[in-house]
Amino acid sequence: MESNVQIEIDTSYLYKILASHEQDPIISKVYQEMSAIEMSHAIKFAADSGPNYILPGPSWRAKTLHGIGKIFGYDSLLGVLMDTESSLAKSILKQKRNAKIRSSGTEENHVKILRNILERQHDVGPKQFMRFESRHRSVGGNAIRAAVLGGNDGLFSNFSLMMGIAGVSATSDTMLMAGFSGLMAGALSMALGEWISVKSAQELYENQMQLEMEEIEMNPEGEQQEIKLIYMAKGIPEDQAKLMAAELISDKEKAHQFLVKEELGIQKEELQGSAWEAAIFSFFAFAIGAFIPIIPVLLFNEISVVFYGCIGFSVLGMFLIGALITLFTNKNVFYSGMRQVIFGLVAAAITFGLGKLLGNSLLN
Repeated sequence: MESNVQIEIDTSYLYKILASHEQDPIISKVYQEMSAIEMSHAIKFAADSGPNYILPGPSWRAKTLHGIGKIFGYDSLLGVLMDTESSLAKSILKQKRNAKIRSSGTEENHVKILRNILERQHDVGPKQFMRFESRHRSVGGNAIRAAVLGGNDGLFSNFSLMMGIAGVSATSDTMLMAGFSGLMAGALSMALGEWISVKSAQELYENQMQLEMEEIEMNPEGEQQEIKLIYMAKGIPEDQAKLMAAELISDKEKAHQFLVKEELGIQKEELQGSAWEAAIFSFFAFAIGAFIPIIPVLLFNEISVVFYGCIGFSVLGMFLIGALITLFTNKNVFYSGMRQVIFGLVAAAITFGLGKLLGNSLLN
């Protein structure tokens, strides 16, 4: 239960930060309510831990996320909070199952609590709700996570490549050449892949939107029926849904926007991202990770120092990346860091062994 207390303390702390930096007073109020809810949960968990249990302060994880928010913007914290609360709900359900305690049904993801707060605020309109929705979607796979994973890919792949080359010919020059070649090839590949991914998704959405507009123009009666059914699926009575659909279809642009969102599930935010920005971001995230095993080659001349330095720098980098991943997973820092190190060393050992094997075969 103590880990749950810490998570609730951290989420309360971060929601309070979001509230203090939110310019929209309505959304700020929502965050303040969420902070109060999380603190009440922490007090409840603390009471279950014993009468002498003292509530802790915010953890290093929460303070680190606060620092990241200062750099990347505080909206970037929202997706992390949603993921954290989802993990907490799963943890509570698992504990209850293990203890054979019946679920109360209140352990659901706290995103639902936030939605309920938004819906019951009389002064919350579509503008505020859509702002929250777009923020949540935009940071679900947010830039912070992408940067960490991109750096992880760069470090793992380039470290393994350099160890493979070292197995064939362990010289500073060959390792340096392999390192920078791997960095550029991998970073360019990642950038191109990200550009194609974003661009193709945008083109697909644009094509679907164009087809939807053609359907409205060619068959407005059929589209009106679809709108009516969508309203009915939301719980609106059939007669009222029919009137609302008739009113909406009279304005083609509004009907198109409605059907794009409700039928196709496409949000405007998904079309606004720049493929070039995504490509450049992916390039540098990968390159930063890939540069870590190259550092000893630039600092030292003795090949044995370079070889073991490459391993040492890479191990340190992998551990730090594993630690950063815990910002999103709430796992133990040492466990997560060492898991990354073990996986990386195994991959490097395999490529080094293949380099040795193939090198001896080619040179003999």
